[in-house]
Amino acid sequence: MSSFPQFVSFGEALTDMIRLGADRWASIPGGAPWNVARVMACFGVPSAFGGAVSQDCFGAELWQASEAAKLDMRFMQRLPKSPLLAIVHETHPPKYFFVGDDSADLHFDANVLPQGWAHEAKWAHFGGISLARQPLAERLVSLAEHLKAKGVRISYDPNFRAAMDERYDPVLARMAAIADLIKVSEEDLCGLFRTQDEDAAFATLRAMNPAAAFLYTRGAEGASLYAEGHVWRAKPPVIQVVDTVGAGDCSLAGMLCNLMHHPEAGWGEHLRAAIASGAGACLAAGATPPAEATIKALLTQVQLEILA
Repeated sequence: MSSFPQFVSFGEALTDMIRLGADRWASIPGGAPWNVARVMACFGVPSAFGGAVSQDCFGAELWQASEAAKLDMRFMQRLPKSPLLAIVHETHPPKYFFVGDDSADLHFDANVLPQGWAHEAKWAHFGGISLARQPLAERLVSLAEHLKAKGVRISYDPNFRAAMDERYDPVLARMAAIADLIKVSEEDLCGLFRTQDEDAAFATLRAMNPAAAFLYTRGAEGASLYAEGHVWRAKPPVIQVVDTVGAGDCSLAGMLCNLMHHPEAGWGEHLRAAIASGAGACLAAGATPPAEATIKALLTQVQLEILA
């Protein structure tokens, strides 16, 4: 049995501070890279989150949620720094800003991770606002390049946020160049390339690494997968949506899990797994990973076609 996780997701774990009323707020553990790690563990892949959190109540909540998800806690660091907060002051549509000057996440140190862990890792994931926050971003991109050179497969989800302006362009180029799997949405493309021409933006992104597989998500319309010269499109099953929070992270985790557990299944089936997992996440409130039985039931309802 492996002594280290097969999957590690690097980046930010943060606290969503959600305004519920004039004087009511709720704190919810979050952060896209952290959530991907948590979902992967829920799906049965030995996983870890590589990042740093504060030592206060917010960090404690993230730590406890990570333990509950059965993540390998050797990869998570607690530091005497302030927390990273996402202040969601409106929810329909979402409006938010981040508070995290010199916060704990910026001080994550990959050099103190357990020795030898990279030899057993199969996939490493990067993305989120961590790659737009220096000096953390440079350290994470360098780590990704180092892992790629060692034969670890890399997944990348830019997950566009307003902080990803022109200064993010070099990070995008470097991460796209080494990624084996890139997940992107229409909103990501418009934001990253500062355009309303989604097709042109996607063509530009694909040109950065023609050998990569691209999971292009389109919300309720489903998703397309571009890999090895072929294109697949999948439409999600008809469901009663409760909450779309975390659906994208679950979708990516569903594909990565299928790639790791069933590498021989083929890209079409990997896409089907992604769509079923994302749809399953929409059946419950919050970023709640769907149960295995739910995913199996939804898999049969995913409409899959080959476009090229």
